[in-house]
Amino acid sequence: MLGRSVVRFGLLITVSPYLSGLWGQDVKPSVDKVDVPLEVPEGTPLRVYLTKRVRYSLGEVFDAKTVEPVWAFDRVVIPAGAVVRGSIVNLEPVSKMVRTVSMVRGDFTPLKLAQVAFTSLTLPSGKTINLATERSRGLASIYIPPRPGKNGNKAQTKPPSNSKSSQVRRFIQRQAETQANARSRGFLDLVRGPNKREWLENYMWSRLPYHPEWYRSGTRFDAILSDPLDFGRAEVPFKTVQDLGSETVPNGQTMVRFLSQLDSGDAKVGDPVEGVLSAPLFSADHKLALPEGTHLTGKVTLAHPAKMFHRGGQLRFTFNKVELPSSLATSTPQVESAQTQLTAAESPTGPLAVDGEGTAKTSETKARFLRPIIAGLVAAKSLDNDEGKQAASGGANANYSGRSLGGLSGFGLLGTAASFGPHYIGAALGFYGLAWSVYSTVISRGKDVKFEKNSALSIRFAPPKTAATLHGSH
Repeated sequence: MLGRSVVRFGLLITVSPYLSGLWGQDVKPSVDKVDVPLEVPEGTPLRVYLTKRVRYSLGEVFDAKTVEPVWAFDRVVIPAGAVVRGSIVNLEPVSKMVRTVSMVRGDFTPLKLAQVAFTSLTLPSGKTINLATERSRGLASIYIPPRPGKNGNKAQTKPPSNSKSSQVRRFIQRQAETQANARSRGFLDLVRGPNKREWLENYMWSRLPYHPEWYRSGTRFDAILSDPLDFGRAEVPFKTVQDLGSETVPNGQTMVRFLSQLDSGDAKVGDPVEGVLSAPLFSADHKLALPEGTHLTGKVTLAHPAKMFHRGGQLRFTFNKVELPSSLATSTPQVESAQTQLTAAESPTGPLAVDGEGTAKTSETKARFLRPIIAGLVAAKSLDNDEGKQAASGGANANYSGRSLGGLSGFGLLGTAASFGPHYIGAALGFYGLAWSVYSTVISRGKDVKFEKNSALSIRFAPPKTAATLHGSH
């Protein structure tokens, strides 16, 4: 339906130049070419990662690199690996609740949140472009760049591919690695990360009751553009524009920038959702089916909030309407029916698992139950009076090892120091650590599935039979 409307409109444009004003000023058709603007609009996030650790200090300048390419219409205008410069522009204290929980755990650092802004972009060609971005904070994920070759320092890291299919594969792989890292409680970072020394330093510093704060190398940011970026215009065959949206791509996958905000804690079935293609959709024979900027709308089809005893939330939604970018549509925007399924997603609350039906669930592992088991063993050890050892050493209150472990379990290194006082302090802290571990691991409420605006999603269009059935139902 959309394809036929565009064809009829294109023929009118070709026959009668007096109707050319209907196309507006952004797209200028000719007999065989169409002039298309290449612009990255305001509100688009540049997904970047830190190349080095950045300490929380006002005015601190740092470099980052783009994680994935940025598209305009059917081509990449900012490749993966482009250098972005930014600085820390604001430090704000965390909420009282977060500060209280940290102090309960033995961390008395005046915790802050560092906001950054990005000011310039340097392309591989050497061209530098000024940027204006919104203030942003680091995301809850660490990006591990591709490893270099095996020839030592002489080997060069292979630049990431900027093709759409490679981008989707890398995104899905990155989400799988994030889930695995969460299940291993960060151990995967130590094994596979490029800077093991930094990982160990961060871990040791975090055990202290007072420590400096910084963004780790590899921390990801969404640099959201405050002003659009203009990369000129491109001539594309008129038939390419003429055929856009005329057919779906069965099992075609692409990337979507989510424009809604969803939370399984309060979402309802039927709530509207919308997004925009952040990468074009091509057919198997590399024909452009939908350009970057295509608008998607749909609805929530399943929503379950998180519950006690670590039962996580669940969300499922689908996009069922496709609308071409306004610069390519007629005076009456054309909408085509479609059906999509979520295949991978990122979330500010942590890693998500997406099942075969497109349901997003919070990802947790049964290995977390080891924490209360270990805390129980430590608590039991802290009660051990070691009477024989006391008699041999002449100490009235020995069992320093058990009491120290109990203090460490309950209140970190500060608890370890306190455990060298009266013997009951180490035991009390050990059981406090056990109670906290049981509550946080077993009893407490699970995490809700949350999608913020500009979250990255990977979607798959329905196969032919499903698409045909749904098309007929409309």
